[in-house]
Amino acid sequence: MQIEGLRRVAVFSGSRSGARPIYLAAATSLGEELVRRAIGLVYGGASVGLMGAVADAVMRGGGAAIGVIPASLRAREIAHLGLTELHVVDSMHERKALMSNRADGFIALPGGFGTFDELFEVLTWAQLGMHQKPIGLLDVDGYFDPLVAMVTHAVAEGFVLAEHARLLIVEREPARLVDAMTAFVPPPLGEKWIARSPRDET
Repeated sequence: MQIEGLRRVAVFSGSRSGARPIYLAAATSLGEELVRRAIGLVYGGASVGLMGAVADAVMRGGGAAIGVIPASLRAREIAHLGLTELHVVDSMHERKALMSNRADGFIALPGGFGTFDELFEVLTWAQLGMHQKPIGLLDVDGYFDPLVAMVTHAVAEGFVLAEHARLLIVEREPARLVDAMTAFVPPPLGEKWIARSPRDET
């Protein structure tokens, strides 16, 4: 099954800008790439950090940006008031569910624990066959190299199947990442996604 098109992409990213200007530049570049391809943005609704940078780039280019922010974080993350739509929800669970429902794919920019949480949740959903949407990492200057190495290690140690690791698309340039996501064909996961070890047979 090939993805027919990415109408909207959910972007997971930090509410901080990171230690180096390259991260803000990458977020801006991604927003501009989405506009060039007429792909709408769904994101966490903040006006600060990489979250704000990607949304600003989309809005500045005339694109559509949908923000989803929990009421408890509205002041802390400084909700973006210049979006196409801003949804204020009651919980983080509602935030992630609404973002997932409104998106045809997912991209993780550099970020912290919240970004990792969002990324691995949609990756787990894909592993379980709950969706077949492409999941991309924009690996800015090798930021995600340790994470990719951890996934490779998990495959080598028998905790992740190789076909499940292929659910994660990794590129360093926004255009190449969107190209790869558009061409994504979900790997066959089989009826039983947890492989049995010889010990399980005894």
